[in-house]
Amino acid sequence: MQTTLSESARHLPRAAEAESILRTCVHCGFCNATCPTYQLLGDELDGPRGRIYLIKQVLEGNDVTQKTQQHLDRCLSCRNCETTCPSGVDYHNLLDIGRAVVDAAVPRPLGQRLLREGLRHTVPHPDLFKSLVNGGQMFRALLPGTLQSKLPRRVYPAKPRPMTLRERQVLMLEGCVQPGLSPNTNAAAARVLDRLGISVIATREAGCCGAVDYHLDAQAAGLDRARRNIDAWWPGIEKGAEAIVQTASGCGAFIKDYGHLLASDPAYADKAKKVSELARDLVEVLRDEPLEKLGIHASQRLAFHCPCTLQHGQKLGGAVEALLTGLGFNLTSVPDGHLCCGSAGTYSLTQPELSRQLRDNKLNALESGHPEVIVTANIGCQSHLDGAGRTPVRHWIELVEAALP
Repeated sequence: MQTTLSESARHLPRAAEAESILRTCVHCGFCNATCPTYQLLGDELDGPRGRIYLIKQVLEGNDVTQKTQQHLDRCLSCRNCETTCPSGVDYHNLLDIGRAVVDAAVPRPLGQRLLREGLRHTVPHPDLFKSLVNGGQMFRALLPGTLQSKLPRRVYPAKPRPMTLRERQVLMLEGCVQPGLSPNTNAAAARVLDRLGISVIATREAGCCGAVDYHLDAQAAGLDRARRNIDAWWPGIEKGAEAIVQTASGCGAFIKDYGHLLASDPAYADKAKKVSELARDLVEVLRDEPLEKLGIHASQRLAFHCPCTLQHGQKLGGAVEALLTGLGFNLTSVPDGHLCCGSAGTYSLTQPELSRQLRDNKLNALESGHPEVIVTANIGCQSHLDGAGRTPVRHWIELVEAALP
């Protein structure tokens, strides 16, 4: 795509990157065929090709309006279009660049600002978020239905973690919302890894991955969180930790981008690159281990929801399905498994109507094979889908751990 950046755009820190990405796009429109918001709305500007054109106009010096901001806000950042694109357009990085320019030029209405600031000051803080969840559970009956649906139907307490220190060790991101919404997930992962001779070293100082801030108009704050996590993990890396494991695919996709996002930071570029190289989704670690040692012979009927951040962001579509099938679980067929469930981080709160439509469509597909349980690999998707009050939704590692003899 022919592009001529304006003089002001040429001075942006990522101007060359934006121009390179724009020139990669051939405007073929294949991306619209798999874009969830385009499928729902049928508006060219609510598909990747239209959004790319809007960003191009902004970077070429055209007027920036609230309508521009609205179309960019509606994007889920699911990266389905990247999987579909024959030209390899790095859409999510272009979107991040475009959103930063638009958000700097267009003040948001007060209600949007309060919502986004409120989310930024609660979600990334594990202790505060957990307290709010616990308080919400106590007064659940008094809350409006929209808030009730954001609370877990059932909280599975964390089982004790193994205390044995083994020769093989990995670090694990504890996360920000998962300890409050699904506290047993990381504990279950640690117990399964321990059975395979791998110790999990939890680093409490490494909290939110930074994605919440980064995608809510505060990219600098998000990168500061990334730097703090790198500092927290670095002693463990120097001691020989073989991986940094994430049980939430959304966090994993963002951590694997640390090296790219901090490439121009002289103090952190090399460390960020190393952290991204060591970042592993849990399935990447387990699939290379002798799982027959676990002694699992499961037969439960499951539907697996593959999060966008796993299949499109990390290119690990099919990995969990293969692992679960190998362990004996009976996986049902899921139509349109490539489409987003509508969670997308905080999207379910900032774009509730679109999010709800996508959730219901996804649940219809997941339930079409009549599973006993739906399993997924990302806490945001898990909470969002389970909030509909239909088939129970769990993290897949919890069912594997429950099947251990």
